[in-house]
Amino acid sequence: MTRERSRQRLRRRDRNALIAASLTALSLTASGCVVVHGERVVLPAATRAEAAKAVTAFTDAYNKADKAYDSSLDAPYVTGALSDIDSARLRAGHVNSPSGNANHTPLTLTDVKITIPEKAGWPRWFVADARGNKGGNYRWVLVFTRGDLGERWQVSYLTLMAPGTVPAFRTDQDGWAEAVPAGAGGLAVRPDALSKTYADYLEKGGKTFADGRDTSGLRADRAKEAKKPGLVRQFIDEPLTHGDYAPLALRTADGGALVFFTTHHYEKQTAYTGATVPVPNKDVQALIKGDVKQSLTLESIANQAVLDPAGSGPVRVLGRVQGLTSAQGE
Repeated sequence: MTRERSRQRLRRRDRNALIAASLTALSLTASGCVVVHGERVVLPAATRAEAAKAVTAFTDAYNKADKAYDSSLDAPYVTGALSDIDSARLRAGHVNSPSGNANHTPLTLTDVKITIPEKAGWPRWFVADARGNKGGNYRWVLVFTRGDLGERWQVSYLTLMAPGTVPAFRTDQDGWAEAVPAGAGGLAVRPDALSKTYADYLEKGGKTFADGRDTSGLRADRAKEAKKPGLVRQFIDEPLTHGDYAPLALRTADGGALVFFTTHHYEKQTAYTGATVPVPNKDVQALIKGDVKQSLTLESIANQAVLDPAGSGPVRVLGRVQGLTSAQGE
């Protein structure tokens, strides 16, 4: 073989290697697997097809778990606040009906609208809101999140909002939304401060939150309960912001933000001497540890969705779901 022919063969080999590398890079880009330096690259959190599949997978798992009263069936699809609330509900259901949920009606979600933010780093997340066949005509608003490309999409927040209250979101020309960092300023309350601010409000009141069922109304209900004879009621409200309970926020079209956050609550009921603490229902009874004699402490988790306006102005609660997670009798 001549020296010139050897050079030509080497040049062909190098060119073929370059073509192969280019095709590999193109394939990775086309498949949506560009995750090198994902902590720095701003990308849509999911494809629209991937998000739609995640909604279907969650709904299927939710229905199986609800029918069997078996939290293991949807545990891989929930996390954070929803996981705590849902697992306790299913655990109580199983205690009271070990053979399953005789009143099960499958959840169906229609008119599903998916909002996907572009962002760098993990976790990545998106919001789906849909019309559900349960809970009246409320919109079911779910936040799907995952912490790594290899993880399953899980629902961390689930709230119900009245029709017409889901805000319009700011999107770019391709329809991708804008994620608001937890520490972002320019809002009435920073997203990472909302959990503590709301817990403080429930204790002390104030003007940070607009009047409504889950703000001034909730405080009024507590005051009314405290006046009932025979029982002393004490409430403790705590922020919950770590890990899967971290707040998530989307920029709204008016420059504000829709923020999802979690809070932790305790209610202790203590009876006067000679009286007993009434247990509200069999689902609460199923979660009680110990004997209810003089007192009953109820522990619960709540997830809120609020409209946090740009600049100043009261924060408005659009949806709130609170669920009992445990109870202790003494």
